[in-house]
Amino acid sequence: MGTLNLLYKKEHPINEFISVRIPSVGEILECEDEYYGLVSMITAMPIDMMVQLDDIGVDFTTINEWELFLLLFGSIKERDTSLIFGDLSLSQFQPAINAQNNTVMLIDKSTGAKIDRAIHGQIANILRKIHHLERNNRKPANGDAKEYMIRRAREKMRRQSKRVTDSQLEGLIVALVNTEQFHYGFEGTRELSIYQFNESVRQVIKKIDYDNRMHGVYAGTVSAKDLSQDDLNWLTHK
Repeated sequence: MGTLNLLYKKEHPINEFISVRIPSVGEILECEDEYYGLVSMITAMPIDMMVQLDDIGVDFTTINEWELFLLLFGSIKERDTSLIFGDLSLSQFQPAINAQNNTVMLIDKSTGAKIDRAIHGQIANILRKIHHLERNNRKPANGDAKEYMIRRAREKMRRQSKRVTDSQLEGLIVALVNTEQFHYGFEGTRELSIYQFNESVRQVIKKIDYDNRMHGVYAGTVSAKDLSQDDLNWLTHK
């Protein structure tokens, strides 16, 4: 298996027809809600959309992420997906049966481009890698737990719908630009790829945590023998 390098890439090829773009911070700032909304839809696990699925009579515990993507695809393909798929238009993709394994796939018959379960998995995984997203594989223990989870999620959605939230990306930019470990200004940060920026956020947090631990060690409030090798090396990147 080859090494996955994204740091200096502008896009990551999935196959000869499909590549996933790695846009700049500035590009995303121009349409932040739309971009992150699409990323969320493409990478969504059924539990992430339990309320929406419940509203249309679908039990989120009975479908997988590919089946969820198929349900959402009609909405996805009507949107501007250029920041994710570049010049590839999803508008002509239609459901079809894969004759090789009798499963559902999406195909653009004019080009031969297709998205099946495996290809969707690759797309979703690279987006998760770019944005540090984790697959939510939680399952309710029983029917009562499932109903409780849906009820809580519905209440949370109702509260959030009444709020006007500030840009999360803008807040991170302001925080990093005013941190001594980050050596870009506001304009320079706009030119970074979103992967470079997200990796920088992670590394700056790790370096600050390391510095605080070392201050504790020198002050005698933290025992060095209780720290792991990762705690003692801020250069590791996980």
